[in-house]
Amino acid sequence: MPAQIKLNLSFVREQFPALKRDFIFMDNAGGSQVLNGVIHRISDYLINTNVQLGASYKVSRESGNRLDKSVKTMANYINAKQKEEVVVGPSSTMLLRVLSLTLSEQWTAGDEVIVSNSDHEANVSCWMDLRKKGIVVKIWKLNTKTMRLDLSDLKALLSPKTKLVTLVHASNILGTINPIKEIAGIVHKAGALICVDGVAFAPHRAIDVQALDVDFYVFSTYKLYGPHLAIMYGKYEHLRKLKSFNHYFIGEEEVPYKLQPGNFNFELAYSLAGIPEYLELIHDYHFDKEDNLKAEQKHQKSFELMAKHEEELAAKLIDYLASKKDIRIIGEQDADNEKRVPTISFVHSKLKSDFIVRKVDKFNIGIRFGDFYAKKIIEDFNLVEKNGVVRVSLVHYNTLEEVRKLIDAFETIL
Repeated sequence: MPAQIKLNLSFVREQFPALKRDFIFMDNAGGSQVLNGVIHRISDYLINTNVQLGASYKVSRESGNRLDKSVKTMANYINAKQKEEVVVGPSSTMLLRVLSLTLSEQWTAGDEVIVSNSDHEANVSCWMDLRKKGIVVKIWKLNTKTMRLDLSDLKALLSPKTKLVTLVHASNILGTINPIKEIAGIVHKAGALICVDGVAFAPHRAIDVQALDVDFYVFSTYKLYGPHLAIMYGKYEHLRKLKSFNHYFIGEEEVPYKLQPGNFNFELAYSLAGIPEYLELIHDYHFDKEDNLKAEQKHQKSFELMAKHEEELAAKLIDYLASKKDIRIIGEQDADNEKRVPTISFVHSKLKSDFIVRKVDKFNIGIRFGDFYAKKIIEDFNLVEKNGVVRVSLVHYNTLEEVRKLIDAFETIL
């Protein structure tokens, strides 16, 4: 990428109506702001095709075609082989719960699952609960010094009884990016499946499920500048084998509907296509026209542009935090976008995390404290007494000026 090309923040921020408000959004890992294109699509669907699917009349057929096209767009966005590999649901938590209940039907008592202690509980509790059925759950723990997952520890946990390894692509507290493709290779060599929670990764990088060679991959679109929905990818051969989670007359061959009881929210599902459209808009604004460039190539180049900007934001904040002797950064202390996303957490040696955040509130800046449902990190690193961590979660629409204002706020508090 040419060094002179930088993300045009004015253009980017014009695409998010909420950013016109006099407020600094830095709790983006909890939920991002929503794109103009997504909002328009929701209204458009409700005004023009808000009917039940499956009827013979014209508007119902139009509605069905719109939704089918939107799901295909998202399947292409993550590079799934076919749209049937995309399951749309209300949340990542729900989709992972459905997966755990249906996938475990194929297992017997004594079979093993490996979870990590760096995960959001959405990708832990649903597997832990299988212990009631005799499934053995092992925990892959972070290295206490590096706060990273060591692959040697995973290899030691794997056994002939391992059925599944499940972990985050990026931690919603540490910001660390895990080497999923390498891990998938290790897991598959052991004869097991891999499930990845990509919720904290998806807002920052392109997703290519085939390149990663994952069996299941889940992310939330409301953290990816879209509506409050989630997507679960599954290799078709795995989804096809799952028991139906729908009505008794919805058979196992009906993929993905058998995993979508009550179906999905139509207007929100239709709006999903606004996300890849935005990435293509970013590309076309910043780069000269290139003939025959595929959509996924545009997405990749846009995310690369975003990642460089996010690295600048993260570097400024991390450098400030690292200069304070009373502050301990929890997680990766390098802003390098190859190593982390700009979700940055810390604790103070004297002040509790909730005290710091509540003081920041008056500056019209939204950050957050707590465990963010990644409870095992907070417990295992003895951060409960601090009321969790202070978390600043940035995305590409944040500005260096906003980071400076946050630092100024911290200066008055710390």
